Amino acid sequence: MKKMLLILSIFLLIVVTALIKNSTKKIEDQIFAINENIRVLNAHLEDVLLEYNYLSSPKKLLQYQSQYFENDLIQMNIANFKVISEKGNQVIIKNFTLNSENND
Repeated sequence: MKKMLLILSIFLLIVVTALIKNSTKKIEDQIFAINENIRVLNAHLEDVLLEYNYLSSPKKLLQYQSQYFENDLIQMNIANFKVISEKGNQVIIKNFTLNSENND
């Protein structure tokens, strides 16, 4: 009787250990996949932050203008811009507006 109980206990421990090990492996795989996704997203975030903070800030753009373009660039009034569109065989030129009126 004691032998049977001991064998049953050992078998039960082996089964429980196998189940726990399998579930732990699945959780580790999920954690690894999530960490890889986070790593990719962090790299993308760093690129976007670099672009936002350093490349597109008005202060930096003015610095780049004076550094690389000197007097080649001039400031223009946005009201002087025109929108060129084509409908059929006609070319239509409209004044640029900040709202979406020109998006026909």
